[in-house]
Amino acid sequence: MKVSVFRMAHFNAAHRLHNPAWSAEKNAEVFGLCNNEYYHGHNYELEVRLTGEIDPDTGYVYDLGKLADLVSTHVEKKFDHKNLNLQVEEFKNILPSAENMAVVIYNILRKHIDERYDLGIKLWETPRNYVQYPA
Repeated sequence: MKVSVFRMAHFNAAHRLHNPAWSAEKNAEVFGLCNNEYYHGHNYELEVRLTGEIDPDTGYVYDLGKLADLVSTHVEKKFDHKNLNLQVEEFKNILPSAENMAVVIYNILRKHIDERYDLGIKLWETPRNYVQYPA
């Protein structure tokens, strides 16, 4: 029997959506306010989902304290109060859109979580807009 467990997290970060291969006009047209040359910030909400079998010895799918530590160490501390474009290595060559952020977070956590667990990421950029990976 598979069960999902969840960990919620929060971080604040700034970013700018800007494609250097495009003109200033095209960037403004496509990204609007998100193309602000001085950056802008969001209060991100993160949901990490692990799905797996219940361990008969512990009654756990996964130790939520361990998951909390992984998320804190590898996501919150890495992204919180950072300019994603300038301070987070993973975004040196890709736009820090919510979609790309969800994939980056997934890839970071996947390295630390056994493959027997299905991993899912939901990332809210605003209370009304969120992305999910995998879809």
